[in-house]
Order: sequence, then structure tokens, then C-alpha cells
Amino acid sequence: MPVESLFPRLEPLLPSVQKPIQYVGGELNSQLKDWDETTVRWALMYPDAYEVGLPNQGVQILYEILNERDGVLAERTYSVWPDMEAVMREHGIPQFTVDAHRPVAAFDVFGVSFSTELGYTNLLTALDLAGIPLEAADRTGDHPIVIAGGHAAFNPEPIADFVDAAVLGDGEEIALAITEVVREWKAEGEPGGRDGLLLRLAASGGVYVPRFYDVTYLPDGRIQRVAPNRPGVPWRIEKHTVMDLDQWPYPKKPLVPLAETVHERFSVEIFRGCTRGCRFCQAGMITRPVRERSITTIGDMVEQGLKESGFQEVGLLSLSSADHSEIGEVAKGLADRYEGTNTSLSLPSTRVDAFNITLANEFSRGGRRSGLTFAPEGGSERMRKVINKMVSEDDLIRTVTTAYENGWRQVKLYFMCGLPTEEDEDVLAIAGMAKRVIQAGRDATGRKDIRCTVSIGGFVPKPHTPFQWAAQCDHETVDRRLRALKDALRGDKEYGRAIGLRYHDGQPSIVEGLLSRGDRRVGKVIRAVWEDGGRFDGWSEHFSYERWTACAEKALAGEPVDLAWYTVRERDEVEVLPWDHLDAGLDREWLWQDWQDAVDETEVEDCRWTPCYDCGVCPTMGTEIQIGPTGRKLLPLDVV
Repeated sequence: MPVESLFPRLEPLLPSVQKPIQYVGGELNSQLKDWDETTVRWALMYPDAYEVGLPNQGVQILYEILNERDGVLAERTYSVWPDMEAVMREHGIPQFTVDAHRPVAAFDVFGVSFSTELGYTNLLTALDLAGIPLEAADRTGDHPIVIAGGHAAFNPEPIADFVDAAVLGDGEEIALAITEVVREWKAEGEPGGRDGLLLRLAASGGVYVPRFYDVTYLPDGRIQRVAPNRPGVPWRIEKHTVMDLDQWPYPKKPLVPLAETVHERFSVEIFRGCTRGCRFCQAGMITRPVRERSITTIGDMVEQGLKESGFQEVGLLSLSSADHSEIGEVAKGLADRYEGTNTSLSLPSTRVDAFNITLANEFSRGGRRSGLTFAPEGGSERMRKVINKMVSEDDLIRTVTTAYENGWRQVKLYFMCGLPTEEDEDVLAIAGMAKRVIQAGRDATGRKDIRCTVSIGGFVPKPHTPFQWAAQCDHETVDRRLRALKDALRGDKEYGRAIGLRYHDGQPSIVEGLLSRGDRRVGKVIRAVWEDGGRFDGWSEHFSYERWTACAEKALAGEPVDLAWYTVRERDEVEVLPWDHLDAGLDREWLWQDWQDAVDETEVEDCRWTPCYDCGVCPTMGTEIQIGPTGRKLLPLDVV
């Protein structure tokens, strides 16, 4: 039976909400497929507002891959703003997709991509609006299978009560594999019902189904063990790694938003993974090994993406884009091809030690000199050794001096506050570095209009990193250090006006710490916060630290744990961590040793250019580093 569109009921209500355009759909390259001609139907969600969710690469890639398959349908849904939520509740309109405005509850699979844990309350809003029971245990065969993915899914335990399953790692292949399992199960008459389908997914070893695992606790609150509670379910769940990215050149037809979004560009992922070994960086650890796209595939993707979308900016994305083995050839080839057109090229934040002025000039042909962004992360040399960010202050000064000499006038520096072993003087060292950057620019150019912006985020220890055992810094200390840094910058008459300072207070980081390293008991906190009105916790205007602390105190009142236990407490080596049964490929003993090396301020090299140092990923996952150079050139060479 066809599922009718909710749009006739929705359209008359749109004038009563802000930004109604984000609920309309019909974007360039969006797809509509006949419901009755498909057998497996996915609703894909990025749990944030349309303006943040639409550019998300992960959702766009899965949307396109699934819709390319015969008999498969995929549509998108995003979090609705509180004003729209109120209108929907008043008029009985359920959570809908923006493609055909079909109710989310009608789909077979509801896939939710979490890049940050602060989207958990938005998941509950979507489930409730859709009419899907919040607790997975309460769902029947009439409800979609709710699957979590994305970086935050590497510890899905805090939302274990709310999702039916979680997938670790790259989504391209596993999404198609899940589709086939659902298709076969439906074709066979849905044997075993909902549990039968989940058992099929779990038995593969590539899909984690929390209900099939029991967690037992020690009297002091620590986890005793996590064990399967039925036969045929594996003890450990492995992440998925796509090898040969050239075989997956997506998105081919990027979605072009109707409303303004956070990124108005066509993005190409030029490689996946990073082995720089920054100890704070979960993304770098869980996406290993490095897998490069070839220069020719990058060129083809850029050419097709621009033709299909009309975007005028191309972003070459990865965790450290300037580390691509052929980045110079990529930059020159694209700059040659698009010179004289309205197309601009951009690299995200660049490592100081991977930057060179030739590369920068290729990306700014035609006189375009936007600001350069570098991320030293730690203010002092000592801190950079702790976090394995092997960049000296002298390296930074040489790099920015070259940039200033070649026409740049503004540099942005990104740091973190609250890192393990950090002291007050490590943060105050940021002021000294920023002043040296300004002075270097003035000396290089003889000008006074040199600017430097210092941006600081609060550090959150993440699962599957060497800092997963570390105590998180309390928000009072973070705020005190940032106030002292602000005073040190503002009080300097010679440099103060040339240095901008942007920072977030420490409270949201504490909540993120609770959600990132929490176990299943944290689900009670998330639900309590949501029931108290918590929405869009990643947005400062909606976030309430008081709500989170009050709800945590209430929800955990009967437990031997509290907010501080999950955040500012250091773990020891033998403690069972909530995600130990979820395998990112990293050897736990190697992570522990790297944590000890951090305390000893010992640096570790990048295994791309040095012998293997046994992190465990390649042998565990059956993978290998894939890098060039390929020796190929970007073709065709004709200027567009």
C-alpha cells in the first residue's frame, strides 16, 4: 500500500514557524521513488537542524548509494526546531521525511548518524514525534529498526535503551549488507519477527544489538563484564573499513540546499583515516588505516560534482588534507583546470608542518587571500609532546612568516583547554605564541593590520583513544584558565587589539564527557533531560548545564555513580570500559602504553612514513595503509 504524503496537512501550517523552507524538500538532486516498487525503505536522519544536517557527507553518501539500488528507497529527515515541534504536536503531524513527506514510522529502517553525542536528546524528540516507542524493548514488528552510526556510535551504550542496533565505522558496504538482510527476512515472511531480524543482523558480527548483551556491575559502580545473552551472538563487534575508496566516488550528485546551510560547497573526501597519532583525536584513531583516493578519482569527482550541483567552492576534506601524498599535484591540477572560472578551492584546517606556500598559492589563485587556520592544539611545547602534536613554536612562526610575506593578513589558531597534565602556564603560553605570530607578521610586512584569532575548545576524553582513561578537567578550572588567558591578551596594549579570542565555557564539555564515556545507566539521564525540555544541546542558546546536572543527580540517585564519576575520575588499566566489547581495531595494550607515553611526554611517529608501531588496526581488521604517489596526472588538462 502506498504511504501518503503528509504535505497537504503540513503546508498550511508552515507560515506559523521560522524558516519554513527547511521542511519543504525538493532540493536539486533529491530523489523520489515509488513506495510500492521498493521492498526495503530507509529513513536517514542527521539529528540536528536542516542547516547543519543537509551538508553532512555521511548521510548524503548513504542516501545516494541506497537510492541507486533497485527495490531500495532512502529519504531524509532532520530535527525540527522547537516551534515546529509544538505545531506538529498540536496538529498530530508525525516526524516526516523532507523528500516525500512520508511518516518516519512507516519505513523499515531508521538510520541515525551521530557525529556528536549532544544530538542524543534530538533522537528522542524524533522517535516520540514519529510515534515510535522511545525504548527499543517496547517496539513491535510495526516499528522501524532504529540503527545508530557515525563517530559517536563507537560508544553507543548511553543510548543502548533507545536504539535497536549500532554500526561502527564506514557505512557504504554495511548499509547495503543490512538492506539485503532486511530484504531476505521480508521475502521469507519475517520469521521470528523483530527479534528474528535483529538476530540475523547481530550474527554477522558487524551489527551491534545492545539488547543481546547483558552488563553486570561491581558494587563500586564499575562494570564487571559485558556478555552476550543468547547463542549465535559474537562477544566482540568489529568496525567496518572500506578499502579502495576509488570504488566509492560518492556523492556523485550532491544535494543543493534550498535554505542557507553551514557549508555552501561541494566537498570531496580526498582520503580517509589519519595516523598522525594525536592522542586526543578520536576521529584519527577510529578511522585508521589511511586510505587515499587517487588524483584522477579526485579530479573526476570534482568535475562531476560541480556539473551536477552548480556550487562555486570545492572543499578537499580529510582529517589532515595537506598530508595526501599527491596534494601538490591535486592542487595544481585543479587550480589549472578552474583558473578563470568562478570556482574556488579550499583546504580545511592545515597542519603547520604540512603547510607550504606553493600549496597555499595554488588554492588562492586570482588574488583570493582568505585567512589561514592552523591547529597547534597545545599552548606550550610540553603540552604538544603530551598530546603528540609534533609542532614547535618556531615551526609555526616560520610558517606564518612565509604566509604574511606572500600576502596573507590573518591567521586563526585553534587550541584546546583542559588537556591531561595541563597547568595554568600551559594555557597562558597561548598568549605568548599569539603575540609572536603578530610580531612575525609585522616584521615580515612592515604593516600594522596583521590579525590573529585564537579559538579555544574544551577538551573531552573520548573512547578508543589513549586519553580514554584520563580524568577530565573540571569546568571551573577550564573557565579560570581561560579568564586568565583573556586578561593576558586584553591587558597588552601593543598586541591586544590585534588578537581576537573565541572560546566556549567548560560546562558543555562536561556534559559531552558524560555522554561520550558513559554506560547504559546514562540513558536514564538523557531521558530525564529530554522530558524536562532538553533539545539541541549542541547549540549554546538551547543548552542548559543546570538541567543536565539536576537530571543527572535525580536519575542516578540510586546508583553508586554520579556526574563527576563519569567525567573527572581517572580510570585504571584493568577497569572494564563501556566500549571494550566494540572493536575499533586498536590494541588496548597499545592505547594504554601510548597513554603512559603521554604522561612521560614521549612522542610517537606517523606510521605512514616510518615502520609500523603495532597499534593493531591493520592485522586486526585485515587492512593496510593505501597511499600514493600514483604518478598519474589530473586529466583532462583542458582549462574549463
